[in-house]
Amino acid sequence: MTIRKAIDLLVAWGLVVRRHGSGTYLVRKDVLHQTASLTGLVEVLKHQGKTVTSQVLIFEIMPAPPAIASQLRIQINEQIYFSRRVRFVEGKPLMLEDSYMPVKLFRNLSLQHLEGAKFEYIEQECGILIGGNYESLTPVLADRLLARQMKVAEHTPLLRITSLSYSESGEFLNYSVMFRNANEYQVEYHLRRLHPEKS
Repeated sequence: MTIRKAIDLLVAWGLVVRRHGSGTYLVRKDVLHQTASLTGLVEVLKHQGKTVTSQVLIFEIMPAPPAIASQLRIQINEQIYFSRRVRFVEGKPLMLEDSYMPVKLFRNLSLQHLEGAKFEYIEQECGILIGGNYESLTPVLADRLLARQMKVAEHTPLLRITSLSYSESGEFLNYSVMFRNANEYQVEYHLRRLHPEKS
């Protein structure tokens, strides 16, 4: 692939923009997630003064399949909540999330909770302090189903994020698979280097 064709592709994906007589520039992301600590997406966006809404597409109780039971460290076929929701920022779809949560930890989880902030529900209503989160990020292209649910074109670049949250007492609370629109979303990390203590 030539450089010109590669740039044409980046322009088509909305990642760069050409300015006549000036050059080619990276497109500014609408959502910037700077992180040195664990913060929920809704918390980040509200801090930026953005309007966040959610549409819950699926909300049901189901037996945990082996792969999900393994992630949550529960028994196969144990009851879990499965939800699928789309997050909108300023009316534009930013994220599709599939989420799995053990019923035994969240007996009163409702549609209304999922339309809000999940971290807020877990900590403020359930009284469970979130200790941390394991995340994995992979770039993917939207297939037909993802494109339809996120209201984007097929082959739009997305960021696939798997997330496993755990409590301060070590219980696994939530396993999620999220797809975020790479045209709208940018993550910045600040990572500290740990040095061995001098004796």
